[in-house]
Amino acid sequence: MLTYTIRRLVLSVPTLLFISFVIFMLLELAPGDPLAGMPLTIPDDVREKMREALGVGQPFYIAFPKWLYQFFVVEPLYFFDAMFGTSWAGDQQRVLSWQTRSPVMDIVVQRLPQTLWVVGVAYVVAILIAIPIGIYSAYRQYSWFDNAGTFVTMVGFSVPPFFSGVLVIVIFSVWLGWFPSIYDTTHRVTDWASFKVQLQQMIMPVMVLALQITSQLSRFMRASMLDNLNQDYVRTARAKGLGEKTVVMVHVLRNSLIPVVTVIALGVPSIFGGAIITEQVFKVNGIGQLLITAIQANDLPMVQTLTFIFAILIVLFNLIADILYGILDPRIRYD
Repeated sequence: MLTYTIRRLVLSVPTLLFISFVIFMLLELAPGDPLAGMPLTIPDDVREKMREALGVGQPFYIAFPKWLYQFFVVEPLYFFDAMFGTSWAGDQQRVLSWQTRSPVMDIVVQRLPQTLWVVGVAYVVAILIAIPIGIYSAYRQYSWFDNAGTFVTMVGFSVPPFFSGVLVIVIFSVWLGWFPSIYDTTHRVTDWASFKVQLQQMIMPVMVLALQITSQLSRFMRASMLDNLNQDYVRTARAKGLGEKTVVMVHVLRNSLIPVVTVIALGVPSIFGGAIITEQVFKVNGIGQLLITAIQANDLPMVQTLTFIFAILIVLFNLIADILYGILDPRIRYD
């Protein structure tokens, strides 16, 4: 397993380099001018100097290696400076947002906690709910619980977040007045009272996201359990006299989790990407809203960095999913 992990990590380097080149070139070739929103009264020579200061118009064979160096070398040095109080970074130039003229990674770090509070908690809640529902629905196939679960999951998966988000705001904020309709991104958790306020404003966005994620994962879990419940090894385990709980929760569940792990692992990067629609509905100032704002403002450095971060996370969690395969299924060996 260790040899396989090292081999995959080494192969991921050219993969990420190719992905970064594709992302960089696609966004560089996209139409748009970062100074399009500036007043027309600005003289042409001043406008040209501003473009040079932003690095606009540089050839790709200069701009692309420079961006890679800033992303993989300069930004980690600044991170270690902030963590350990060193001075490794020096005066090196960082990737700057065209929109705010601030370092891109500083803005991402500022937005990340809001996304993790909402989307991260929703993903964990959805996993904890979806797996038991999928297991019991498969074991009690065509029961009232299975039929009700099928109906709820189909509704949850079919209703888009922009509709369910507005619906819960109308019900729980406007009619009942239980929860705030807008997420306060300036709120800081310092004591128990502030933590309760944070929970109150998280409930509705977490509810909307968890419903959609639970609907997807529970259907995968149910289908995988049904496929394994009819296998020969299950009949053999029952014939040996093993208890029903042991057969279902140990033998069947372990094999059924293999395809579900893929769905969960590939969905983890969406936590860091944020639920773009839900963040817009509830005004969560997270990574998803940051990406939308950057696209609207034609902020290419911000879009390039965020997109590449998502690509890194997808490659990483693909590797984690493959490693979990070997843990869940002893028949899978990579070495």
